[in-house]
Amino acid sequence: MGLPLRITFKDTDYVYQIIDSKQINNNTTEIDLLLDGEKIGIVRDIKLVWKQKDGQPELDSELVQALGRSVSLRLIM
Repeated sequence: MGLPLRITFKDTDYVYQIIDSKQINNNTTEIDLLLDGEKIGIVRDIKLVWKQKDGQPELDSELVQALGRSVSLRLIM
């Protein structure tokens, strides 16, 4: 697990960690994160839109998209 990363979304600060950044490359479509201490999974679809995995507590879809973009920019996906 990596260092805690921060993102501000709609004037609220969130802290997240990438669970296994060594497994992420240009072909990665699924990422597991710890968001404020809670494990969530996000998936990138064919249209390159990040969505939350099914069966998890529902988050704002724009927040999920922002998290996916943040990880993509940090790890050059």
